[in-house]
Amino acid sequence: MPTMIGELSRDEGRCPRIYTDTVGKISGGVGRNLSDVPFADDEIDLMLTNDIARTCAGLDKNLPWWRSLDPVRQRVMVNMAFNLGINGLLTFVNTLGFIKAGAWDSAANGMLNSKWAKQVGARAQRLAQMMRTGATS
Repeated sequence: MPTMIGELSRDEGRCPRIYTDTVGKISGGVGRNLSDVPFADDEIDLMLTNDIARTCAGLDKNLPWWRSLDPVRQRVMVNMAFNLGINGLLTFVNTLGFIKAGAWDSAANGMLNSKWAKQVGARAQRLAQMMRTGATS
């Protein structure tokens, strides 16, 4: 398998981004025809696992106190950072201050009184409730 990986990587090229190939197919990776070959569940889970790890690393770098939160509120932070990107989450200055201080009602209200909440609807309602109570429904 390592030899085959090396040969196909050489012949197809390795591209970390989506591109259009020479015949107009959306492709990525090592010649993966994304127009015709869907992702398998294990591939989706691997990408998601990597994305969650990247999101947590961004939180660690920018908001290291997030690790002191209980597990439910940590999940809210990861969910929001995943959706907004770490830079988007960092614009929630007041809300983040409330979260850091443990002012859960104020944090939840700040989440709900945002453009983000209007964009994501039920997701914001669910995450705000989790932030408010520290429990999942």
